[in-house]
Parts: sequence; structure tokens; C-alpha cells
Amino acid sequence: MATAAAGALGLLWGWLWSERFWLPQNVSWADLEGPGDGYGYPRARHILSVFPLAAGVFSVRLLFERFIAKPSALHVGIQDSGPYQVQPNAILEKVFISITKYPDEKRLEGLSKQLDWDVRKIQCWFRHRRNQDKPPTLTKFCESMWRFTFYLCIFCYGIRFLWSSPWFWDTRQCWHNYPYQPLTSGLYYYYIMELAFYWSLMFSQFTDIKRKDFLIMFVHHLATISLITFSYINNMVRVGTLVMCLHDASDFLLEAAKLANYAKYQRLCDSLFVIFSAVFVVTRLGIYPFWILNTTLFESWEMIGPYPSWWLFNGLLLVLQVLHVIWSYLIARIAFKALIRGKVSKDDRSDVESSSEEEDVTTSTKSSCYGSSSSNGANRVNGHLGGSYWAEE
Repeated sequence: MATAAAGALGLLWGWLWSERFWLPQNVSWADLEGPGDGYGYPRARHILSVFPLAAGVFSVRLLFERFIAKPSALHVGIQDSGPYQVQPNAILEKVFISITKYPDEKRLEGLSKQLDWDVRKIQCWFRHRRNQDKPPTLTKFCESMWRFTFYLCIFCYGIRFLWSSPWFWDTRQCWHNYPYQPLTSGLYYYYIMELAFYWSLMFSQFTDIKRKDFLIMFVHHLATISLITFSYINNMVRVGTLVMCLHDASDFLLEAAKLANYAKYQRLCDSLFVIFSAVFVVTRLGIYPFWILNTTLFESWEMIGPYPSWWLFNGLLLVLQVLHVIWSYLIARIAFKALIRGKVSKDDRSDVESSSEEEDVTTSTKSSCYGSSSSNGANRVNGHLGGSYWAEE
């Protein structure tokens, strides 16, 4: 029995690491065991160093949020307090927990007769009760400031590294002498740090603010980790650095817009959103297909030819392009609404669990307040940017 299990495991391992899948024709794993230069060639065992590093990144994040992000939030006027606590009411609480968080008009009238409360008062109770379960703005500000800081730093590092890399100026260099392309220390650190950060997001997603798109983002992080790991193992790291840097170009702008929204700097928030939208569309619908996909599909075909992992790699990149088109369409809808209304409205890409409900509307005014992922019930955004978590691509 043990021998059969060992044999089956050996077959599975051999299939998983088949040279004919991972490498071009006439190339074997033994050929990549040479020292090369710098860190040699990428190897699967290098990935193991990511896990302690990801734990370290998560620890740094906790310190950053406590000693840098939180004081910054307090400095810009974000209060260190939870949402408004509703008046305890057993009947309304039972309806809220067991039946619905959004009672319709008929149910509201029934509750009004049962409690001898005004319908408006019951509506306010449900609104505040929903907001009571949502995290305070301070928590969301700290999360976004951490992501903004990392994305900005890694983008600056990527630009600095790629500026002196020949494949940044000539993408054909991504495939010159492939796969015998030595791994430099700068490239290794860039790749491993990006991978460690996304692993840290996988860990922290279970402790961060719970969002409606939790499952989507979980799959997204898993796909991102798989693509980075995959490209590292088969040494497509040169084009991989281009893909990572291109995506980081808009990520820090997204987080900056969210920070401005949390701090109620509305004009800055709207301006950053416009810049983010422009950068997103230019990079994802312009540079990505005509620069990245052009080299992975056509230049690589010409220089090294297709093989199984080449097809899978390009398939994943094409799926990513489809997502770019969908997200760009949704962002364009927001931009169009902004032009019509003169403000940035709720983002259709990610309706999050922490989205606030509209504020109480006085009987004398009708000011609209769009649900915002960046504010709790006590944080009005004056009808401007709401649902500001434009999902990570």
C-alpha cells in the first residue's frame, strides 16, 4: 500500500513539474541549475521565502497603522469613535436579525402601530442599526493608508529598477536568450516583495473590513498570487515586472482618493478620482494590450515559439485584459455621472458591506447622500464620492 501511494505521488509530482509543460523544447530543469549571475535562475524553492516575509509585512502593517496611520487620521479630523449606538428595542432587534434589515412600507406601518412609534423614527432606528455594525472611518482610513504607502513605494521602486533595465525600453529583450536569463538581486527583491504583499492581503482579508465582494477579492488575490508565482517559476520575470509596475501605476491613486474621501477633502477626492480614471484607462486599455500583450503573444512567438506553459501564461493575461475592459466600463460610468452631476457618485465596481446608508433627511431639505464604503453612518460625503472602494484589479 505504501509503495503504491509513493508511486502515485511520484507520478503526480512528475506531472506537476513536467519539463515539457514548463519549459521550451530542448530545455530541462538541469539546464537551469547553473549559477548564472546574481541569484542564479528562478527556482520554485525561492517561493518558500515568501511566507515568513508575508508574515513580516503583515506585522509591519500593524505597526504602521497604529503609530503612523492612526495619528495621521486624527490629525485630519477623523474621530476615534465608533458609530452611533441605537436605542435598545427587542421587537425591532428581532425583526432586524431574523427578518430584514430593510423593512418595506407595509412592515414599517405594522411596526409603527405595534410600538406606537412614528414611521420616520423606525426608519431612523433601522438606519442607525445598520450603521452600528459597520467599522468606523478611522479603521478604513488606516487600511487605505497602508495600501497607499505600499503601492506608492513599490511603484517607485519598480520604475527605478526598470528604468535601467533593457527590456523596459525594448520588450524583445524579455525573450532574448530565454529561459537562460539570470536573476539579479534587484529583480528578485521586486518579485518576492510583490508576492509577499499579496500573500499578506490573503491573510489580512479575514481580519479586515468585511465587504460584499469578499469572495471576488479572495479569488482575485489567489489569481494574482498564482500568476506571479507561475511567471517566476518558468522565468518569465522580465515581462512580469512590466505587468506588475503597470498595475501599480493606478493602485496608489485609488487609495489616495479613498483617503481624501475619508478625510472629507472632497475636491481633492474628486480630482484624484479623475486622475485615477485616466491612468487606469490609459494603462489597462492602451499600454497593456499594445505593449504587454504584444510582446507576450507576438514577439515571444517569433523568438521562442509556443509551448504549454506559454499558452497558459498568455491565457491568464488575456483574462486579465477582459477584466480591464469590464472595470474600465464601470469607471467610465462613474466619470459620466460625475460630468452630469458635477460630482463622483457611487462606484458600480464594488458595492461593499461597509457602505453607509443615506443620512437622515430633514423635512425641510432633500440633500442626497450616496452610500459610501469610506464612511460610516455619521460621515456625510455630501453626495460626492461614495462606494469608494473601486475593487482592486
